[in-house]
Amino acid sequence: MTSGRPVIVVSRLDDATSDLVVEELNRRHVPVIRLDPGDFPEEVAVSVVVGGWGLDGELRTPSRSTDPTRARSVYWRRPSPYTAPAGVTGQDARWCREQARYGLGGILCSLPGAYYLNHPWQNQQAEHKPAQLATAVRCDFDVPPTLMTNVLSTARKFAEEHGPVVYKPLRNTEYRDADRGALTVWVDEVKAADLDGGVAQTMHLFQKLIPTVAHLRVTAVGGEIFSVRIDGSPGLDWRRHYEELSYTLVSTPPRLAHRIERYLKVFGLTFGAFDFGIDRDGRTWWFECNPNGQYAWFPEPITRRIVRAVADRLQHAGEPYAP
Repeated sequence: MTSGRPVIVVSRLDDATSDLVVEELNRRHVPVIRLDPGDFPEEVAVSVVVGGWGLDGELRTPSRSTDPTRARSVYWRRPSPYTAPAGVTGQDARWCREQARYGLGGILCSLPGAYYLNHPWQNQQAEHKPAQLATAVRCDFDVPPTLMTNVLSTARKFAEEHGPVVYKPLRNTEYRDADRGALTVWVDEVKAADLDGGVAQTMHLFQKLIPTVAHLRVTAVGGEIFSVRIDGSPGLDWRRHYEELSYTLVSTPPRLAHRIERYLKVFGLTFGAFDFGIDRDGRTWWFECNPNGQYAWFPEPITRRIVRAVADRLQHAGEPYAP
């Protein structure tokens, strides 16, 4: 049984970002228990008793056990989907998955006194692009003209009036080809003539293309804000060209920092990874905020600073801390 109030890290095992945070907490001798809800029930066991005294119980993984109700903080990263036991299929499998989601998931989301970075319910709200866009406008960010629609004629008219425009997925969900190879739907330019009846089959997001000279990735951890200028992208979606990019840690303009703080407050977030584009006039355009964005791919000196900020929040349970 883990001694001391642990940090619970909820993420899949191949999450490099969680690896770095766990290593930093281990270096500080902070007890950590890491689990992936996708491993439940075969490798994760949980028992929680509710009585007049409150909650207590036990959470066990193959290597650790703890009373989850004593957790000091929860780092909710990139968990796998809930699963059913091997051999359970169809309606029975769906039942098992839903019981796990509302049972184990409900416990992990309701730990008394625990500090969450971020709470998964806040993450879920902040992942919806329409809510992001509406909030960004409320917080006075510069937001490109954007259309969300499943009406072909409306999409074509928008492309004609605001062209060039780009298409962006409303959410990056798992997408695979016939051979089960992973596919990624990138941000790409579209013309009115390119649009066809497929627009009517689901929701689409179109946005006026902003010619950029650089991008800005801003990672906010509580009151600390880390702004990284990204140069060298030869295309619209810089995520396609990691090896060709350069990263420079820069100062965050006070007005931008203030808007970021307002945005996080609206959603109740402690952490957020913001993407901006910088145009030829130096104007900073808001593109999106990932409430659970990655940062392990930055050069090590930049990543290390963000990891330390995250570990500070988890170790000190959200209290102000000066290392």
